[in-house]
Amino acid sequence: MQTIALRTVSFVIGVSAIGLAALAGSLNSNSASANSPKQPVLTLEQMKAEYRRPEAIPFPKSNPYSVEKASLGKKLYFDTRLSAANLLSCGSCHSPAYGWGDGQPTGVGHGMKKLGRRSPTIVNAAFGQIFMWDGRAATLEEQALGPIQADVEMNLPIDKLIEKLKAIEGYGPLFQAVFPGQGITPETIAKSIATYERTVVSGRARFDSWIEGDENAISREAIRGFILFNTKGGCTQCHSGWNFTDDSFHDIGLATVDIGRAKILPGVEKMMHAFKTPGLREISNRGLYMHSGSMQTLEAVMDHYSQGGIDRPSRSAEMKPRGLSKQEQADLVAFMKTLTSEMSPTSAPLLPR
Repeated sequence: MQTIALRTVSFVIGVSAIGLAALAGSLNSNSASANSPKQPVLTLEQMKAEYRRPEAIPFPKSNPYSVEKASLGKKLYFDTRLSAANLLSCGSCHSPAYGWGDGQPTGVGHGMKKLGRRSPTIVNAAFGQIFMWDGRAATLEEQALGPIQADVEMNLPIDKLIEKLKAIEGYGPLFQAVFPGQGITPETIAKSIATYERTVVSGRARFDSWIEGDENAISREAIRGFILFNTKGGCTQCHSGWNFTDDSFHDIGLATVDIGRAKILPGVEKMMHAFKTPGLREISNRGLYMHSGSMQTLEAVMDHYSQGGIDRPSRSAEMKPRGLSKQEQADLVAFMKTLTSEMSPTSAPLLPR
């Protein structure tokens, strides 16, 4: 696994907020007593340690990073000629202007057709284990070619894609430089786009400064929300690690006819209406929410989780009524807003002619 370095950070445990640490212990104790078997009680410092930023972006050995490959991938990512109508690019549905989504309830594809699911963000995709809402793509390379070929999305079959790119004189030398002797193939296109996507990583957020020791980086409301997130809220059952996702699939009790992961794993009851857990980094810039775009605000999301969603056989065991007060919900929202960073603006690339 190849990596390229992110900004190296040091982790310093905060020594203040003793009262908040006591609150964490109290909430953990209450949570453990309400749910058997009892869970270990974590201190505030131990909770913080679970979310340390990685030091590097991972790249697979089968597709190592290079500046030239990422540059080629960026051109392909934003090139509308990768669609049948020359109107859509990867960046149309996964735009930096909308937290690398599209700001719509559900995606819009070929012929302005509304799609059935929301366009997921590509932020931190480099750290993902499986891709798309239902997990039908095992790698980013596989994911990159999927929407291009799908008739309801970009609607460009692979043979037509290759023909089109080979007809653009400027692409030939770029592919030859990055992939000597291979040229323009489905594999080299996928590797280029996936390499660029892996470079789209969250910047440092206020939350990162806080877990490194700056006790004033986030509000007391947000700190209370962080503690609730790790205790009474039960959020870490699915939203774990620095990117706040377990990369797994859960039915969270939404009203939907979409069977989700069950289409890939038919006959597995818990996969009915189950969708991939999204990461929470940059969440403030990524509304609307849920696979269906059915919730407009983070406040609505918190209310749903507090109530526990629709009780049905497929509903995840982690989903249950949490009885969160309005103040607790507000605290959780305040915490999640600290996960948004000042990401560098993304310029449009000059495309080959």
